[in-house]
Amino acid sequence: MTDTMTCRGPDAYGVWAEGHAALGHRRLAVIDIDGGRQPMTAGGDDPAAVLTFSGEVYNYRELRSELAARGHHFRTSSDTEVVLRSYLEWGEDCVSRLNGMFAFAVWDKQRETLVLVRDRLGVKPLFYFPTPHGVLFGSEPKAILAHPSVEAEVDAEGFAELLAMVKTPEHGIFRGMYEVRPGSLVRVRRSGIVKRRYWSLEAREHADDLDATVGTVRDLLEDTVSRQLVADVPLCTLLSGGLDSSVVTALAARELAERGSEPIRSFSVDFAGYTENFTASAMRETPDTPFAYDLAAHVGAKHENIVLTTDRLTDPEVRDAVLRARDMPGMGDMDTSLYLLFSALREQSTVALSGESADEIFGGYRWFYYDECLNADTFPWLAIGYQSRKTELLNGGLLATLDLPAHRADSYRDALTEMPDVPGEDAHERRMRVIAYLAITRYMPILLDRKDRMSMATGLEVRVPFCDHRLVDYVFNAPWSMKRRFDREKSLLRDAAQDLLPRSIIERKKVPYPATQDSTYTETLRKQVADLYADHNAPVRALLDEQAVRQVVDGPHAASNDENARAGLELVLQLDNWLSRYDIRLRL
Repeated sequence: MTDTMTCRGPDAYGVWAEGHAALGHRRLAVIDIDGGRQPMTAGGDDPAAVLTFSGEVYNYRELRSELAARGHHFRTSSDTEVVLRSYLEWGEDCVSRLNGMFAFAVWDKQRETLVLVRDRLGVKPLFYFPTPHGVLFGSEPKAILAHPSVEAEVDAEGFAELLAMVKTPEHGIFRGMYEVRPGSLVRVRRSGIVKRRYWSLEAREHADDLDATVGTVRDLLEDTVSRQLVADVPLCTLLSGGLDSSVVTALAARELAERGSEPIRSFSVDFAGYTENFTASAMRETPDTPFAYDLAAHVGAKHENIVLTTDRLTDPEVRDAVLRARDMPGMGDMDTSLYLLFSALREQSTVALSGESADEIFGGYRWFYYDECLNADTFPWLAIGYQSRKTELLNGGLLATLDLPAHRADSYRDALTEMPDVPGEDAHERRMRVIAYLAITRYMPILLDRKDRMSMATGLEVRVPFCDHRLVDYVFNAPWSMKRRFDREKSLLRDAAQDLLPRSIIERKKVPYPATQDSTYTETLRKQVADLYADHNAPVRALLDEQAVRQVVDGPHAASNDENARAGLELVLQLDNWLSRYDIRLRL
């Protein structure tokens, strides 16, 4: 089980086992290279507690000082030991004191209790699998699937969740497997398993005026980026030239300059011929590369553009690596290009800061302001319809069994029942709060999962300053009129960062993560699906609609570069690979 996590932790290995518990760890060394080995014990030869920890705690220095004042003695300078000592001092309640991205397991030997903990926004993953006599757990499904008592089974509910483009809290896709919910802990004792949420979004009236709100957002961003620049290994930023990544890079550049450090390094992704031959669309009006270089020049960053070729994007070996990273089908070329970017970046850096999640928090997506999305009785990103063609090659019987509309409707109703409320809030503000809540709790986790799996598969740690819970909580309660002013998305973030950025970035409209426009990419997918369908032993064949496949393979639109259209081709290839390599048993 521990060996399956080698990609997440290529630097060190450790296992602790005694009596009723066994904990394993693979380490990506970032802070205290020599001293932070795990599993970490407290209490000598007869430890009171044992910890296996993934992620970073950004306020560990303050906590260390407080714990030292309370009589704790430290053997290392790592944040891991601070977490362990925090548990000894405050028990489960220690988690409310941690600022960071983390997932960890503590075996409390004295109480014979296992505690599984996940950070507030779910930046770091953590799965578990109850058994008749205990529980198995791991950072990714593959760790649990490696245990001989676990079969890779997927039922209709799991398959529907896989395709729904909605992240249902706690759902682990595989039958019997669960994910620790963000902001929650799971306690395992002889008496059974108990789940407890220690943090969730709270709704309250926002008392600050616009100037004070802008100032608070700026202060929080400066503090968060400063904290997340701590590392004992090479560090960089991901820079697309969009507002979010530019803010992070600009703040990092300023902070490092004030420390007298080397200029920040930044990286972006591009495709061969993409910028030179770019075709504007309603979704993407401009290519990223010129804007990334604008920002890098403005703040003095050392920027590098990572250029990917279609051959690499369609390489079956790369697709295999992406599947192993995900443990299940994902987002097609959006996963593949990110994996290749991170693979190239890892050759030069171990830690990267990203602008991920600002769109969900500040309201950047189109579905935050389209009436048909705001008024839809479903998740707003589904109302746009760009997921409608992903399943077009699956057969009608399978789709009827999965009943994706019902699955999404159930998830939507469940989300609304959790929604925190402000008494007396007007209808429009209330609806925008609902949209923000759905974005943060049901959409953002999808992209955080993608970021985590693709980065950790290459041994790269990606930090997300916009997921600082203090910032998320504050902006969630700021009124929509501050978040969208003068008909511009993310106005609050633009206002908070306007002195940091060149005019080209401030005025640039939101552009999603890039996708290749090379028509040979779609053509290659078409040929690969045609070859696959010709193989009568391919496990995916039983799930497909023969007429739909032949129409896509042979039809005149086969070479279309429509991202939505090619999503169905990518899903077929991923499903077949998954069913065969993971020996999936479908229980539909």
